[in-house]
Amino acid sequence: MSLLKNLPRDIEAGSSSHGDNDDAESSSDPFVIPRTKDAPIERLKRWRQAALVLNASRRFRYTLDLKKEEENRQILAKIRAHAEAIRAAYLFKGAITNGENEIPLPPPTPVGEFGIGNEQLLSISRDHKAGVLEQYGGARGLSELLKSSTEKGINGDDADLLKRRNAFGSNNYPQKKGRGFLMFVWDACKDLTLIILMVAAAASLALGIKTEGIKEGWFDGGSIAFAVVLVIVVTAISDYKQSLQFQHLNEEKRNIHLEVIRGGRRVEISIYDIVVGDVVPLNIGNQVPADGILITGHSLAIDESSMTGESKMVYKGSKDPFLMSGCKVADGSGTMLVLGVGLNTEWGLLMSSISEDNGEETPLQVRLNGVATFIGIVGLSVAAIVLIVLLARYFSGHTRDAHGNVEFKAGKTKVGDAINGAIKIVTVAVTIVVVAVPEGLPLAVTLTLAYSMRKMMADKALVRRLSACETMGSATTICSDKTGTLTMNQMTVVEAYIGGKKIGPRHDKSELSPNLCTLIIEGLAQNTNGSVYRVGGDVEVSGSPTEKAILHWGIKLGMDFEAVRSESSILHVFPFNSDKKRGGVAVKTLDSQVHIHWKGAAEIVLACCTWYIDASGQLVKMDEKMAFFQKAIEDMAAESLRCVAMAYRSYEMKGVPTSEEELAHWSLPEDDLILLAIVGLKDPCRPGVKDAVRLCQKAGVEVRMVTGDNIKTAKSIAVECGILGSKVVEPIIIEGKVTNIDERPNVIEGKSFRSLSDDQREKFAQSLLVMGRSSPNDKLLLVQALRRTEHVVAVTGDGTNDAPALHEADIGLAMGIQGTEVAKESSDIIILDDNFASVVKVVRWGRSVYANIQKFIQFQLTVNVAALVINVISAVSSGDVPLNAVQLLWVNLIMDTLGALALATEPPTNHLMDRPPVGRREPLITNIMWRNLLIQAAYQVSVLLVLTFRGTTLLNLKHHSDATKAKNTVIFNAFVLCQVFNEFNARKPDENNIFKGITKNYLFMGIVALTLILQVIIIEFLGKFTSTVRLNWKQWLICVIIGIISWPLAFFGKFIPVPRSECHRWFYSLVRRKPKE
Repeated sequence: MSLLKNLPRDIEAGSSSHGDNDDAESSSDPFVIPRTKDAPIERLKRWRQAALVLNASRRFRYTLDLKKEEENRQILAKIRAHAEAIRAAYLFKGAITNGENEIPLPPPTPVGEFGIGNEQLLSISRDHKAGVLEQYGGARGLSELLKSSTEKGINGDDADLLKRRNAFGSNNYPQKKGRGFLMFVWDACKDLTLIILMVAAAASLALGIKTEGIKEGWFDGGSIAFAVVLVIVVTAISDYKQSLQFQHLNEEKRNIHLEVIRGGRRVEISIYDIVVGDVVPLNIGNQVPADGILITGHSLAIDESSMTGESKMVYKGSKDPFLMSGCKVADGSGTMLVLGVGLNTEWGLLMSSISEDNGEETPLQVRLNGVATFIGIVGLSVAAIVLIVLLARYFSGHTRDAHGNVEFKAGKTKVGDAINGAIKIVTVAVTIVVVAVPEGLPLAVTLTLAYSMRKMMADKALVRRLSACETMGSATTICSDKTGTLTMNQMTVVEAYIGGKKIGPRHDKSELSPNLCTLIIEGLAQNTNGSVYRVGGDVEVSGSPTEKAILHWGIKLGMDFEAVRSESSILHVFPFNSDKKRGGVAVKTLDSQVHIHWKGAAEIVLACCTWYIDASGQLVKMDEKMAFFQKAIEDMAAESLRCVAMAYRSYEMKGVPTSEEELAHWSLPEDDLILLAIVGLKDPCRPGVKDAVRLCQKAGVEVRMVTGDNIKTAKSIAVECGILGSKVVEPIIIEGKVTNIDERPNVIEGKSFRSLSDDQREKFAQSLLVMGRSSPNDKLLLVQALRRTEHVVAVTGDGTNDAPALHEADIGLAMGIQGTEVAKESSDIIILDDNFASVVKVVRWGRSVYANIQKFIQFQLTVNVAALVINVISAVSSGDVPLNAVQLLWVNLIMDTLGALALATEPPTNHLMDRPPVGRREPLITNIMWRNLLIQAAYQVSVLLVLTFRGTTLLNLKHHSDATKAKNTVIFNAFVLCQVFNEFNARKPDENNIFKGITKNYLFMGIVALTLILQVIIIEFLGKFTSTVRLNWKQWLICVIIGIISWPLAFFGKFIPVPRSECHRWFYSLVRRKPKE
């Protein structure tokens, strides 16, 4: 981490300090919330109350709607209570009729080609009628009525799917319509300042028409009204486009993909394509996609908290086979038959009743509200001063018109003229407030986030939480999985040890006894959650990459998957567990023998073995060969191979539990096992992962590998990926303490890490680069240790048990391909291609968000300072302002909406990764920004004030028919062009070449071109509306030269050094310094 100290500071990447503990939650500043992920409601209310807001509906649109959240909670509680009441009624009815003969059900009512109708299915699935289910023949009977099969599923062709959707509905529900464009127009109209301006425009219009007639009198009021309408329309269009982007991203988040069995083969489909009759495999972490019943299950536990509100796990079996849509599989595995979809499920009713809120405040958004509040207070103060001064000068007779005549003479000026003059003054003051109070500043965050989120989709990253985008720019460490993230997740078996020796070709069974080969194939076919489907001569294998590789190896050994599975029946399954690193199955063979097969991490399964079968099929005691097998595992691990062992044991049938409940909780025996085989699987590193790791390290982001694989395999892959250098330091742990902590040990096993004390873990985590044989809880402990040491932690995860670590981390990154739904729901960002290079792109986008906001702030503050100073000085000294209301509204449009579009959508550059992480507590306005904006503002103010007071002479306008208006037109035109040229400066606050990459940013170029074209039209053709006159080519040239000087000024200004400590801290130290005694 020495890079953090040595590199110069940089506005695009921020500062190296990243002390971001959650202590800030107790900060007295309401606008400091570094972690909005778990922020309490009171904390969120506090900053809203502290913000100065002129248009709450627009300012808070993309923040969390606290009122709507409460409404949704109440609706959810009502629906849950309703569902529970219905079930309780049926249970009560069942208790009364218990022991009595049940009334036989009427025969099912056919619907089309199907033997049962939707209403009867709903009475089973939604009302949980076990008795009705039994009378219809259980899952098998219902599948026959639905023209499906519990083993092979539905046919699944287009005609079949259409019939099912027509008969039983589709698996979607009506979404609450998004806000229409007119709603955004209405929101923009609610701005207090714009309302005042519209009232002033109406009054001015009425007085103008009354005094000057409709032909000439409507210009003043009409021009203000038109400018206000233009601001409203442009604002509404920008906001509407943002909302459409968020709607699209929400649809992507809801579109879950899962496997179903159709025509005997597993196919991946969207959750929206599920139909009644589908057979769905369920595994740990899956979401139940529709209402249905269990066909087969093994220790299947369902988390029904999303529907019932109770967090306890519900075990499913023949007594309670009902599965509710929206619930999660907490443990075990099984298959289900779909009986209800869409609005015919409780989940569908629930989701159609509540409206999804896109709102979620981000730390940067909250801070920008603080900045906007501060600037707004200054702007209001300045506007009040201008208003008082102008009114005092006007009514005291010190204000003169363009011809030098006194505008107000007590007792002589008509009341209508006096009111009109006062309205103009009020209009100018209110317009200063419009320019000074940056209502659009916090919305610039959502604009850049919306843009970034859309672009990140193309970079294979789906953002679930807005705050994760910007937090990723502050990440100081990434804890990454190995398999599928750093490696390609394309496994193949490359080595095999069977019968006490390494076999030549890994699938050569010529030297193996038939008995040994049969046991291996039985274990491969039964102890798996994958499947094999034969289509003619082709073979399709489904399952996890590890399962697929082992099944492919089994096929080469001569395995006939379907035939082997039909020769024995499964009694009980212990699904693969990431804590135990192994999974098992108990099967009953045709001759009533019980075989218990285990498969998992090689050294863990090997430790449970006391026997092995040699090549001749003889059972041999393990004592002599244990060292041989351990050496084989170490050798394969050193070659970056994942080592998997298979073992089995026989078991007495009388020892197998007979009741379903006992069987569900039966712990499979795992002692006295017989080793069958050890295989080594090769999973090559992803191309480019080494460059991605190196890029992170250069950017001050430490990459750590946390894997469940063997520590030797982990070290080998880490070296290959560039995470681990040539120096590997193992920890020396004595009595729970790392004794060689000064040597910065960088590798450890999970069990050793979890045995350390909290303090030891914190010290060790600083240097840790590789953790092998880790459990999900070890990952959580590492994340907690790193966060306590002021790291901003990003962590990847794919399993259900990774959910706590994903939630605890500052940024949780779930894997899109291998990740379970539980992991995805606990994450902030989903990496759609499971590729580490995509994680690095997310880091770059995170830094880009922060840099773009700073560019926009620098640009906006320059305009604010210049416009305010010019108008205040002019008002106090001359009683007039060079920039009128319409002109200021146009400047506000350039500065606010168009400026945000141009600067907040700058694509990220490689320059962002040349600097350390963005400090989350660093001031938004850095010293570099202050230098740049003060130089530009001072230049603009100086030039425009000279033109204000000496412009008539300098521009040779003494003989002009309307010299004052011509001078003010030049001032207005020069001021606008200064902002246009300064937009280029804002693109690269700390780089000399401000034009670098500009040709790739079409939006920026388009906005600049549009601004220039509209400015020409305003000056040359809309003088009546804007109180301007046409300029000749010399005056245009003067304005362009004034604007273009900002480029060399910015270039040479960047050579002015800035202090290392932030200005606000220096000022604070001066204030707090004790006077000398």
